Amino acid sequence: MEKRIGTITMLVQDRTKTAAVNSIISDFSHIIMCRQGLPFRDRNVAVISLIVEGSVDDINNACGKLGRIDGVESKAVVTKLSAKI
Repeated sequence: MEKRIGTITMLVQDRTKTAAVNSIISDFSHIIMCRQGLPFRDRNVAVISLIVEGSVDDINNACGKLGRIDGVESKAVVTKLSAKI
């Protein structure tokens, strides 16, 4: 299995979904190296960026689960370079 570095970026357009977002982030804490968030309170939107390191399957699984939450958009970018786990 290969381990890669990447990012997952989310736009949370429905701030009432933050509990669901935080639950999934907690479930994938083993691949999350850093989390940064910026709330735009006047627009009721938040941007969350995760720096991740793990298998492509884990990264895509986390991104997919986050993106399936209503009011949340997510995208993942993964490096092409890899290292053996």
